[in-house]
Amino acid sequence: MIEDIKILEAVERYISGQMSPDERVYFEQLRKTNPDIDQMVVEHTFFLQQMNRFDETRKLKNNLAETHIHLSEKGLIRSPRLKGKAKVIYLYNRYKKVSAIAASIAGITALTFSALVWSVSPEKTANKSDIVNLSRDIQSISQKVGEIEKKSQEMDEKITQVTTPATDLPIQYKSGGTGFLVDAKGYIVTSEHVIQNARNIAVQAFNGPDLPATVVFRDAARDIAILKITDKNFKSPGTIPYHIRRSGADIAEPIFTLGFPRNDIVYGEGYLSAKTGYRGDTLTCQITVPANRGNSGSPILNFNGEVIGILSGKQSNAEGAVFAIHSKYIVNAINELQKDSAHQLIKLPSASQLKNAERQQQVKKIESFVYMVKVD
Repeated sequence: MIEDIKILEAVERYISGQMSPDERVYFEQLRKTNPDIDQMVVEHTFFLQQMNRFDETRKLKNNLAETHIHLSEKGLIRSPRLKGKAKVIYLYNRYKKVSAIAASIAGITALTFSALVWSVSPEKTANKSDIVNLSRDIQSISQKVGEIEKKSQEMDEKITQVTTPATDLPIQYKSGGTGFLVDAKGYIVTSEHVIQNARNIAVQAFNGPDLPATVVFRDAARDIAILKITDKNFKSPGTIPYHIRRSGADIAEPIFTLGFPRNDIVYGEGYLSAKTGYRGDTLTCQITVPANRGNSGSPILNFNGEVIGILSGKQSNAEGAVFAIHSKYIVNAINELQKDSAHQLIKLPSASQLKNAERQQQVKKIESFVYMVKVD
């Protein structure tokens, strides 16, 4: 426990720039060799950014409310709900709500630190399922924040019917994974568990903008979903260079993957270790590719540039036991989607353009077609 606290203190000092040059060099080397430490830095940095955004949003709402009251008092707008005792009650409830949120944030911060400690603790798999899905928590406090927002909305509805100017606040995405194009018109395949219970979905190419997307096909039993980019500004990165393999791969066949376990695209390589998955599951195959949360939905490719599967999960109590859905189920999903008249023109890439190319060239051609999937 003391060691975990020291790690958290080091992360805080690293993020705030309080480390000496030698300490920073050592810590950055530790990030490169320890995925848990690296993920902790990424998630805690994002947490602090989210808290700042939340505070800015709260201040904006307060400013809008103050402006509305001022305009009402001047008689420039009509607001009968903000007169006499009603105004006093409104102000009391509004600031009471702010105080409640502030108190909740303190509790959330404590919970988040506990979660970070748990994430690097050796005992974290003791009571978990044998198979761990590899979707990524973009915002580790999403559930608590959602509860606060819900209570805040209920209070707003009961307290006042004041009309304030509309503001387009950015969507706060809470989890995510990886996906890849299977049709240049904006169709993306990912793992179904990545988009479960999603209200809003966006996809993002490396360093690109968030592009809204909708689910057009899902198969929870086979853990496959197909998304369609709906942003009118979406432009295809070109002809898809890889091919979706319809038959199984061979044991010991070299493979590699590209995914988003963090905000940068990450390359990993290994080989096919078994044609079946956990306890002989024929839906999946077992691979030896490094995988972390956020890798769910990543394409698994052989060295000819053929997609042989979709990275799905890993065994929590066995080192290096990672599983991928067989690529033939992508073909099945596309065939089912084509039965819908709205998507009957979807077409899988016919051949690989990556055969006999060097690995670096293969990756350069593929990375523009791999997307981070963000879910709210």
